[in-house]
Amino acid sequence: MLVRKVHYHQQAKTLDVYFDNGAMVSFSAEFLRVLSPSAEVKGHSPATATLVANKKQVVISKINPVGHYALRLVFDDGHNSGLYSWQYFEHLANNQEALWQDYLKKLSSSNATRESLINIKTL
Repeated sequence: MLVRKVHYHQQAKTLDVYFDNGAMVSFSAEFLRVLSPSAEVKGHSPATATLVANKKQVVISKINPVGHYALRLVFDDGHNSGLYSWQYFEHLANNQEALWQDYLKKLSSSNATRESLINIKTL
């Protein structure tokens, strides 16, 4: 499937991805950040993958198209090295719940949390 349109909701921190078959899937910024396809997160094998924690409040600060096949998402924590191909978005859409549950299990078994290390309140 090809991605035809994306819409980022700043307050909700969700990215709506519209596919060419008419499907639309929403992803939280946190989900996209912790499952970044970058080598920094994925590693070069499953054994070298990095568990990304403390990203519940992360936001997408910039979305850059990469040719006609991917997006580079820039997050406010400085992460910008993942290329989200149309194929990767399709994988995330088809496996969203299982991927999220697996992530939560990994956090729990590592005594890690989704919460920020420092609680910052914006007024």
